[in-house]
Amino acid sequence: MKRVRRGRHHSFYQGVDPAVLYCYSFRVNTIPVGILGASGYAGRELCALVTGHPRLSLAFAAAGTQAGQERALSGGGTVRFIAANDANLGSADLVFSALPHGASAPWVARAQSAGARVVDLSADLRPGNGASGLGEAAYGLPELLRERVRGARLVANPGCYATAVLVALAPLAARGLIARGATVTVCAASGVTGAGNSPRADLLFGEVAEDFRAYSVGNEHRHLAEMRAILADLGADADLLFTPHLLPVARGILATIAVPLAEPLAGDVLAPWREHYADEPFVEIAPQAPTLREVVRRNVVRVWATRATGVRTPTLIVVAAIDNLMKGAAGQAVQNANLMLGLDERMGLPT
Repeated sequence: MKRVRRGRHHSFYQGVDPAVLYCYSFRVNTIPVGILGASGYAGRELCALVTGHPRLSLAFAAAGTQAGQERALSGGGTVRFIAANDANLGSADLVFSALPHGASAPWVARAQSAGARVVDLSADLRPGNGASGLGEAAYGLPELLRERVRGARLVANPGCYATAVLVALAPLAARGLIARGATVTVCAASGVTGAGNSPRADLLFGEVAEDFRAYSVGNEHRHLAEMRAILADLGADADLLFTPHLLPVARGILATIAVPLAEPLAGDVLAPWREHYADEPFVEIAPQAPTLREVVRRNVVRVWATRATGVRTPTLIVVAAIDNLMKGAAGQAVQNANLMLGLDERMGLPT
C-alpha cells in the first residue's frame, strides 16, 4: 500500500482498491475490549471471537496461573495472557469477566469503576444470585430481553443450561400454555467443557469416556435460580425439576423437556416457536429433534417439539440443543456486547 503526499493536502493511499481501503479503515477504528479469566474454556473462546470480530480489538487477556503464557486460538493466531493485576481496566470500553463464580463480582466492580461496560459470564449477578453494591444487571438473553440489554452498562450472561431451557420454554410461558402448578421436567446433558478446565480427577478422560452420569441430583443445580426467576417474569406458575448429566463429549448441551399443558395444543405444534422467534437470527426451529452436531461451534439454539402420547395430561416434549461454549457462554457474551456497543447483534458470530 503506497502512501503519497501531494502538496499541502492530507496523505492518502494511491492505487489501492477502494474496497480494501474501506476494510482497512474499518478494522483500524475498532473498540478495545478486555477479558478477565481468559485462560478458561469460555475465556479462550472469547479471545478467538474478539480476535476475529470486525469491530472489536483485544486490549488485554488476563489469566491467573497461566499469566505470561501464549496459547493458540481455535480460529487461528495466538494470545498472550497477562496477570489480572497488570490489566489496565480503563483501556477497555467493555470488559468480559469469565472468572469463576464467586470471584467475578469484585472484578466486575473494579471494571465498572474504571469506566468500562461489563459482561459477566459467572453466576454472581444473575437473577437469584445478584451481588450487592453493583446495581441491577440486565439479564443477557437477547431473544427474551433484548431492550434491557441494548445500551446497558452491566449484563449478566445467562448460564448455558438456562439458555437452552429458557429459549425452549419462553413461547409456551408467554402464551399461558404451561399448566398452572405443573411440574416441568428437564433432563439435560452437557459436554465436559461445561465444568471448566480446573484439574479434577472425575473429569479425566479415563473417568468420562464411555460413561454417562447424572450430577447435582436433587434439583439443586446453580442455574435453577435464574430459570425460575425468568419463567416467573414470563407468567409461568410451574415447578422445575432439573437433572443435568455429563456427556463424554467436549462441548454441546441437549435438553429434553416435558411440559404439561393448560390445554391441548391444536394445529401446528411448532407454531408458538415459529411466531415467537420469527425474526431471531440465532434461534432455529428444527424439523426433527436436534442433535449436537447441528449446533457445535455455532451461536444458535435449535428447538423442536412434539406431542407426548399415552399420557392423561396433555404434554409436549420439547428438545433444545446449543453449544455450551458459544450460545451458552462466549458467543452469547459477544452477542450481548454487540447490543451494548450499538453494533449489529450478529457481528462476529458464527451461525
